[in-house]
Amino acid sequence: MDFPVTFQIFGKTILAHPVFETLGIFLGMRFYFYLKRKSSEKLSFNTSAAVLIGATAGALIGSKLIGNLENPYILFNDFNFKRFWTNNTIVGGLAFGLIGVELAKKIVGHKESTGDLIVYPLILAMIIGRIGCFLTGIHEETYGLPTTSIFGMHLGDEHVRHPVALYEIAFLIVLWIVLKMIQKKNKYPSGFVFQLFMLSYFSFRFFLDFIKPKIDIIGNLGTIQLVCLSVIIYYIYKIKTSKY
Repeated sequence: MDFPVTFQIFGKTILAHPVFETLGIFLGMRFYFYLKRKSSEKLSFNTSAAVLIGATAGALIGSKLIGNLENPYILFNDFNFKRFWTNNTIVGGLAFGLIGVELAKKIVGHKESTGDLIVYPLILAMIIGRIGCFLTGIHEETYGLPTTSIFGMHLGDEHVRHPVALYEIAFLIVLWIVLKMIQKKNKYPSGFVFQLFMLSYFSFRFFLDFIKPKIDIIGNLGTIQLVCLSVIIYYIYKIKTSKY
């Protein structure tokens, strides 16, 4: 396979990443609305609208802010709006989307969890998006460090690299299966599956980023890993203090 994989769309050459990212968001949203129609948990229009707006606004801000803070030296010393707008990370989107939802729920006075329904649509969207990351190779900063591992692959340069996008896809598929098994037991209240998803994914990303190129911010930890640690600590505390 030659990297990067591109598509001809309306006469323009487009990298695979934005194509699959858009497809992932579209299919994830369709899956979410399908599950919402089937769900017995009905939210009022005001609550649904507030949660959707909060999640979207938070994810948009967080994905770009954390994506650009991965390399703060470029952000502050050589600011470029186009680069700022096109720099994204799912870690920032998830973390700030959570903040947006919690703020929105406080505004409308909704106290119950609204997260479980979005878990599998999120995983689906992330898997599709990571296919695009893999097909883009080294032409966007979603690749791994050089390795001598048997899993190493040529992704568009002279190095054999960790195919971190494939690692993440495999992890997300296993996580989907495990969360489904837990959910079928009906032992835990609403919100637990989402909390477990967030704790699991951010823990995975914390360790995965050790084999990805990064700028060390504190010790040998990059911006994404610091965000991951914050979310991990938050959810460990939340799960421990919840009456499950």
